[in-house]
Amino acid sequence: MNGKQLKNSILQWAIQGKLVPQDPNDEPASVLLDKIRQEKERLIKEKKIKRDKNASIIYRGEDNSYYEKILATGEVKCIDEEIPFDVPNGWEWERWGNISQSIQYGYNAPALEHGAIKMVRISDIQENCVLWDNVPYCQIEENDIDTYLLKVNDILFARTGGTVGKSFLVEEVPEKAIYAGYLIRTRYSSLLNPRYMKSFMESQLYWEQLKNGTIATAQPNCNGKTLAKMLLPIPPTKEQDRIVEKLTQLSSFLDNYGLCQDRLNLLNKEIKEQFKKSILQEAIQGKLVPQLTEEGTAQDLLEQIKIEKLNLVKVGKLKKSALATSVIFRGDDNKYYEQIWGEVTEIELPLDFPSSWSLARLNAVCQLTDGLKTTGKQCLLDAKYLRGKSSETIVEQGKLVYKGDNIMLVDGENSGEVFIVPQDGYMGSTFKQLWISSSMYEPYVLAFIQFYKETLRNSKKGAAIPHLNKELFYGLIIGIPPLQEQRRIVQKLEQSSQLLR
Repeated sequence: MNGKQLKNSILQWAIQGKLVPQDPNDEPASVLLDKIRQEKERLIKEKKIKRDKNASIIYRGEDNSYYEKILATGEVKCIDEEIPFDVPNGWEWERWGNISQSIQYGYNAPALEHGAIKMVRISDIQENCVLWDNVPYCQIEENDIDTYLLKVNDILFARTGGTVGKSFLVEEVPEKAIYAGYLIRTRYSSLLNPRYMKSFMESQLYWEQLKNGTIATAQPNCNGKTLAKMLLPIPPTKEQDRIVEKLTQLSSFLDNYGLCQDRLNLLNKEIKEQFKKSILQEAIQGKLVPQLTEEGTAQDLLEQIKIEKLNLVKVGKLKKSALATSVIFRGDDNKYYEQIWGEVTEIELPLDFPSSWSLARLNAVCQLTDGLKTTGKQCLLDAKYLRGKSSETIVEQGKLVYKGDNIMLVDGENSGEVFIVPQDGYMGSTFKQLWISSSMYEPYVLAFIQFYKETLRNSKKGAAIPHLNKELFYGLIIGIPPLQEQRRIVQKLEQSSQLLR
């Protein structure tokens, strides 16, 4: 359980009456609600607020069912299906609109460096604090200020955008201010504990009701009617105070727990990644499975790869440059050498490899190609789509690849990442097709590339648009075991991967 989950659980206990004990001597919430209704009637008579035509009374009948009576019409209906859970004796269910004095949309005006009054926007509220130094001014008629004026204990509610539903309890107003149009101000009876009200607006019950009332558009939004219809459990006044006190006591613990849990999650992730990398390193060094003499050596594989590449060059599927590979060998002095066009130079190996393995630069066994350019309706296989972050886009032409092909990101932050194509389609512009010799066991080569993923990502070229360092990629030295050993290595990697899940 992470910090957020624990906080949600505690908030749920709080609004269910399970966080602090009930005191039978507490004045019941029914009396509190009667006082709130009397207070609203007085304010209506003083013309400070308007009468709500949807005002209602919620009560429990003799049959233990919950009923709601609309005061304006006298209509009564059973609302058992709306009640999410039972509350303790002395508690009551109530709609937000019945305890609110006003639910007011914000003022729409351009933000100015100077003006009649400060105007708080959604963006000015960060980490449950108003960044007052950043709050702009606006122009507003003097007669309209009272309508939008912020007061201590008001709750602001984001009604649109990515933060829809997020609330903020106004605990201080250092200077006269109103609030902007993408916010709703809710002002409720002073007989209620404002921190209890804010706790409700952080609970799962609040968010579930908000979700049900949110208008699903390109820009999600919610309105005052949704807020007014929300049901919330009302404890006795003194129990509200005890709940808030307990939540305050737990606040620092929850913060510390959340931080510790985040650190632990990060550590577990890092350990898992390091472990995976260590296993990959063992694999590509020949330390993951034993070498078997009956499987021979990989020398024949290199010859097969040469013949395969030559044939592909002849039919135009690979460029002639793909044939320009080197020969890496071990000398009588146990040092390693590389021969390129007859010129021999001593080289340093990045890793130790078994003597039964052959060695080659990566360009000997794989190549980046453009793919087949063609026309016709196909799905666009860009990075967002392949990661499941965008829906399918159909285009009329492109470079065709088939289901099961490998493609590599060569442009962008994640250059060097390989995707296995899930369906026929056109490669995105940031991809190249990755050809791997059929003489090699493909998953083994992909595991090798996976090991160097971070190296490739951190060695990109270009400033404006970083792209794959192809020289580095092609120049990586890969150990080539016999084909059967390649298969055994991959099998062992898959077993290890299962253990890490």
